[in-house]
Amino acid sequence: MDDSLISIEMNARISINAQQKGASASPYKEPSLRAVPHREHLQLVKTQGQVQIHTSTFRGSFSIVLSEALRSAGLGSKVLISQFLRGGVNQGPNGAINLCGRLEWLRPDIETCLPEQLQGEELSLERKYQEKAIKELWDFCKKRLFEENLDKIVLDEIGMAISLGFIEENDLISMINNCPSFTDIILTGPSIPPKVIEMANQITELRSN
Repeated sequence: MDDSLISIEMNARISINAQQKGASASPYKEPSLRAVPHREHLQLVKTQGQVQIHTSTFRGSFSIVLSEALRSAGLGSKVLISQFLRGGVNQGPNGAINLCGRLEWLRPDIETCLPEQLQGEELSLERKYQEKAIKELWDFCKKRLFEENLDKIVLDEIGMAISLGFIEENDLISMINNCPSFTDIILTGPSIPPKVIEMANQITELRSN
């Protein structure tokens, strides 16, 4: 056989053997699956309720709060609105208006809206009737707050109701201290007592130029 053919054949064999050894030395391995480390399940953080005050020197801070309450109810929150000095026809706890499916709107069972100051002559049967209606509404609000797990409760003109002697200031403070931790308490109107203002997380004051 020709020496050149023998040399080519030997080189080919050497090349094939080298490739086989290289393949056997580093065979292809599929990536191994690693165990996923144990992790705690995600938990929803509970909402922390706040005491918010919308106050002014005049009667007119309710409309802003009403729009926010309607928005919250539309998004699924349980909301209660109580206007303590605004009466009307067929009002009271049994005459509540329900909006957005989750908002309950209440007024006392009196025929008219009460003024900021009452005359001495009004300390009569009419005054007792008004006091009874407002106290009945206040008791209903406290009951709803603790039984219905409200997300938001709006107490409109409660400061004036306190200054007129219909509701006790200490009763409001006790309600704030003992309400569910996730409930927002929103107080609107003038004459909010200083001790209640000190409890607020947020205060908004409306001013007229």
